[in-house]
Amino acid sequence: MGASGTGTSTLARVLATRLASQAFDTDDFYWRPTDPPFRKKRTRDERIALMQEVFAPRSDWVLAGSLVGWGDAMIQRFTHVVYLTLPHTARRTRLHHREHRRHGNAILPGGALEDNHRAFLDYAMSYDRPEFTGRSRLMHESWLHELHCPVTRLDASPPPDELADRVIERLDRTAGAA
Repeated sequence: MGASGTGTSTLARVLATRLASQAFDTDDFYWRPTDPPFRKKRTRDERIALMQEVFAPRSDWVLAGSLVGWGDAMIQRFTHVVYLTLPHTARRTRLHHREHRRHGNAILPGGALEDNHRAFLDYAMSYDRPEFTGRSRLMHESWLHELHCPVTRLDASPPPDELADRVIERLDRTAGAA
């Protein structure tokens, strides 16, 4: 988990591949499929039911994203949590590039998605402001302190493969201590 643009989804995919597991993203449970995406939320009960349906038959999985405020029913299934951080300017650059890959020139000035893109960046860049009531660092830190599993904190600046190495090393150390 971490702020938008830290690379949680990318790291989850790399970890799942390395661990011969499967990666999921909380956005896929939170949002109904729409075009453009991220327009209609599922209810909390729908999200939890869908997650339980997907995760129940699996002995392991990797989940990217945040469940804060709606997914506490899943916490008991966690064996580890990874919290990624990245400086504000690096996140903004990553997000702009990611959104341009997804939506092309539609996010540029005059494009059909310009306003949506601008609103999303404003929302995402509010993460570090303590007074922000949306998904924020303060909210994540508070939630992390409530967990009863190991939490690995990483600076997300290195390449995803290097981050995956660090996470797997931590998983191995934790398993060895059990």
